[in-house]
Amino acid sequence: MKASRPTSSAPRRTLGAALESVNLGVALLAISLAGITLTVAGLLTLRAYVDQELNLIGRSMSYTVEAAVVFGDRNAAQEAIGLIASTEEVTSAEVFDQHGQLLAAWHHQDAGSLHKIGQAIAQLILPAPIVTPVMHEGVTVGTIRVVGRGDSLLLFLSRGLAGLIACLVLSMVGALALSRRMQGGITGPLRELGDVAHAVRRERAFSRRVPPAEIVELNTLGEDFNSLLDELQAWQARLQSENQVLAHKAAHDSLTGLPNREIFEQGLNRALYEASSHGGRVAALFLDSDNFKGINDRLGHAAGDAVLVNVAARVRSRLRQHDLVARLGGDEFAVLLTPLPEFASAQAIADSIVACMREPIVLPDGGSVVSSLSVGIAVFPDDARDPQGLMRAADAAMYRAKSARRGRGEPGAQQREITSETQSEGKIELDLP
Repeated sequence: MKASRPTSSAPRRTLGAALESVNLGVALLAISLAGITLTVAGLLTLRAYVDQELNLIGRSMSYTVEAAVVFGDRNAAQEAIGLIASTEEVTSAEVFDQHGQLLAAWHHQDAGSLHKIGQAIAQLILPAPIVTPVMHEGVTVGTIRVVGRGDSLLLFLSRGLAGLIACLVLSMVGALALSRRMQGGITGPLRELGDVAHAVRRERAFSRRVPPAEIVELNTLGEDFNSLLDELQAWQARLQSENQVLAHKAAHDSLTGLPNREIFEQGLNRALYEASSHGGRVAALFLDSDNFKGINDRLGHAAGDAVLVNVAARVRSRLRQHDLVARLGGDEFAVLLTPLPEFASAQAIADSIVACMREPIVLPDGGSVVSSLSVGIAVFPDDARDPQGLMRAADAAMYRAKSARRGRGEPGAQQREITSETQSEGKIELDLP
């Protein structure tokens, strides 16, 4: 048995959020690397500069204290190194004689926290104390030891860090703006494509199209999707047309184009339900061709089909707009008259059908023939209260009319017989040549 894949409950990120985080991460990494590189390069440059400055300060002090060292004058040496060290970036300066004994010393008096921090940084980054010899006539008579201060270094690092933070902030703002612009160029067309796909899937809106995009790949994707929609729209139109044709064929007679028995029965059921609900009346007419079999056998099926088509057209032309005529099969037709204000309305329509059948029917071979119909009428609720009973009553009335015409032996005459019995039953029996 195949195991189902586990589903993650964590919310999914949007494409825009993913692109934005990637762009910001890249920007932060780039600026951080650039800041670190610039800071290291600046520190190395500052170290070389400080080393050079301390060497210059040491040489200046050696020239100044030369006489004091030769004569061993501590006060003069102290005054000389103090005069120079107080104006330079020096933490301490010490003078030693040729025997290594301390002759004079000067120390920076600032003991604040910034000075301590600067000295700690200076011990880590700045070069070692500078030792400069004191020369007299080419002979070393002493040495000077100078230690640089870290205040300038701390100031440099503070400014560098502030600049780095400012660059990071500006880079983040710029990266965010560029990221959103890029996101709009990517996610915008994708969002529009998704909206169109959603509308097509949910609403079957095959007429929707994806607008052009500025990015070539996304524009190509949109054009391909639109081409697919063109094919789907054409397929849907063809399918709808075919469905309409199939639905029409399923509900209509293929020869005459009239509704078939199923549609007639549905209309009859609906009409009787409405009539029973509102107290109305409905009439059903059953029509049958008297001499159709003879025409079909003697003149051929083409002539028989022409007769059926002509009969269907003539009967339809004599009905009201809301009446229904259907071919039940063979040469049998049925007519539904609804609403029926009075019985005389059904009789008038039957008379109109009788009149329209007097004209000859032109056949495909150029000949003509006169067709006749036997018609039976049944009225709801006088003759029956259900569809089956009403159709049986109309069918029986039609057969009585057909038998009466044959009993009189007048196939060429045009007659109509209404007996007192059929009038009381709400039926009309018509015998048409």
